[in-house]
Amino acid sequence: MPLHHAVLSLLTRRPSHGYELKARFEEAIGPQWGGLNIGHLYQILERLVRDGYVSRSQVTQTDRPDKNLYTLTEAGEAELRSWATSAWVRVGGFRDELFLKLLGASTLGPQALAELIESQRQTYLSELAGLARQRRSHANEPLVAVLIDAAIAHTKADLGLLDSAAQHLGPLATARSARASEGAPSPVRGDADEDGGHGGTREARTESAF
Repeated sequence: MPLHHAVLSLLTRRPSHGYELKARFEEAIGPQWGGLNIGHLYQILERLVRDGYVSRSQVTQTDRPDKNLYTLTEAGEAELRSWATSAWVRVGGFRDELFLKLLGASTLGPQALAELIESQRQTYLSELAGLARQRRSHANEPLVAVLIDAAIAHTKADLGLLDSAAQHLGPLATARSARASEGAPSPVRGDADEDGGHGGTREARTESAF
């Protein structure tokens, strides 16, 4: 639960209320992460209080409603230290819509694949230009600069991926286009049709070897 731990990180400096934490998070992380929804933040704080990582107290205000003040507990500091000093391991795989688009474009033939790759390339180049501007404007904010550098590196890697996609999927898209123009069905893992030849042809045309 990384956002929960980020809130614990902010509370190491001093006790804070919800809107103060929201502002400090957005200032510390910068524009690449995006804003923090205040409703979600209060849900996080409620869970941290429930887990004993944060304590809550009320502060009386004469000119406005009372506010809740959140303070990091010893258990919260121990949890933060355990999380912050252990390596991050990717567990979700690479679920990027681009891979699904490559699947779709490669089934439509080489022209569609080339169109997607070129369009995506221009999008990435535009993103890099925007990131470079952000990097210059946040040069004196170390954590924000690190996050922007990560975004730049990731986008450059994505550009390299497009070259790999063209190399590996280009011949596949061309072969599919040739089969389609000849009216020949795609092979289905070398298996013979199980229904006398009618269902196998339809399956061959819909199943891809992507």
